[in-house]
Amino acid sequence: MSARYHSWGKMLYYSGMSTIGSVLGCLLVDFLLRKAGEKGLEHHLPKKRLDYVRKKVEKNAAWALIVASIAPPPFPFTPFVMAAAALQYPRHKMLELVGVARMVRFTVLGILALEFGKRILSWAESGTVQGVLVGLIVLCTIGSVISVVGWIKRSRKAGSSPAQPEPAPAR
Repeated sequence: MSARYHSWGKMLYYSGMSTIGSVLGCLLVDFLLRKAGEKGLEHHLPKKRLDYVRKKVEKNAAWALIVASIAPPPFPFTPFVMAAAALQYPRHKMLELVGVARMVRFTVLGILALEFGKRILSWAESGTVQGVLVGLIVLCTIGSVISVVGWIKRSRKAGSSPAQPEPAPAR
């Protein structure tokens, strides 16, 4: 939206609203995981990821939260918030760190959108790019249909397999 409207004021507004939304989401996660503690955390994260996140948060929660807040996807953000809450990191510190780091991230993205957005939008609206996107959508749709059909066939096959006869009692 910053690229489309090309306004510093709107860009700062969008950055601020994105930051507020992110902080409110973190607050919700915090309310849920703080009560659940480490046991609750074990139910939400795979063991391998849990060990990695726990180690980073226990070592230096502030830096772990800052890096996770700034890093772009696919870097995991929510597991670090979950771990900080479950490990009882102070709520106000977590929300301040996440808020400042997310505002920096969203503002930098907004500045990049103001600088390069018009060129990127015109490129994205070109017939070639739209043709490639339509092709990818068709390919993904076909792949999804094949996956769903295979999943249904496997689940029906597993559900219809005859039960093993019980062995006769020994005499």
